[in-house]
Amino acid sequence: MAPVTRTPQPLHDLVRLRRVRDRIDREFAQPLDVEALARDAHLSAGHLSRQFKLAYGEAPYSYLMTRRIERAMALLRRGDVSVTDVCFEVGCSSLGSFSTRFRELVGMPPSVYRRSYAGATEGLLPCVARQVTRPIRNREAAPKASSLE
Repeated sequence: MAPVTRTPQPLHDLVRLRRVRDRIDREFAQPLDVEALARDAHLSAGHLSRQFKLAYGEAPYSYLMTRRIERAMALLRRGDVSVTDVCFEVGCSSLGSFSTRFRELVGMPPSVYRRSYAGATEGLLPCVARQVTRPIRNREAAPKASSLE
């Protein structure tokens, strides 16, 4: 089987992708869907999804949900906002879907995270807090060491 070669993305595609990513970062709490993002970038939804994943390692919707969960984690660490309020504040419309995605990315339900990590980043610089609290998807987590006994 021949090795797979990736052709470099044209610069104008990378500029469009960066604009889409910046929009997701800016408007994560707004109702966003891949079709609207693609339309505004003058791309088809399929092309946007494929190229975005090539450039950033995850599809646009997954990237959006990661941003929402990161913001939710910050709000939950404050400890003064309910899980339901956090869900709607970060742009999710279903508490069940929010809780499921939160558990997938963080490894525990939002209510448990809120109890366990309230105030955990006090005293840390924001850039450090953001790095140490970034959600790790299950597929990115380091494998557990196996016991050879």
